[in-house]
Amino acid sequence: MQVNNDTEKDYKPLIVAFCCNWCSYAGADLAGNNRLSYPADVKIIRVPCSGRLNPLFVLRAFQRGADGVIICGCHPGDCHYTTGNYYTRRRMALLFSMLDYLGIERERTKVAWISAAEGQRFAETMNEFTSQVASLGKNKRLEDLRCKN
Repeated sequence: MQVNNDTEKDYKPLIVAFCCNWCSYAGADLAGNNRLSYPADVKIIRVPCSGRLNPLFVLRAFQRGADGVIICGCHPGDCHYTTGNYYTRRRMALLFSMLDYLGIERERTKVAWISAAEGQRFAETMNEFTSQVASLGKNKRLEDLRCKN
């Protein structure tokens, strides 16, 4: 199979961002209101709390073609549901060890704590994470061939 060099130059990673409703999603909204730019290839999925994020959702995102997944939540101690982000931190530590076992690069996943007032930080985090994932190239480890066009 021959690879077209034009497609490698035009490669833009698909990033799935799971954002908590109360802080990170509001931070994304603030970034948009302030006209701060971050890649359009970042697909935001709003969840009630980062603690409600099932780690299987991250695996499913990779299976469905995501090149990187970022989980954004409230700062520890500021969770709307009191302890949701503490559960997130524990679950993601286990998930990262599972991803290592599966052979998925650790740099393809990230957890970020972004509050509603940090629109600038949201845009910077998304830009940095997208460039980090772009340097790794396309994720083919958990790719589901049925999802291809």
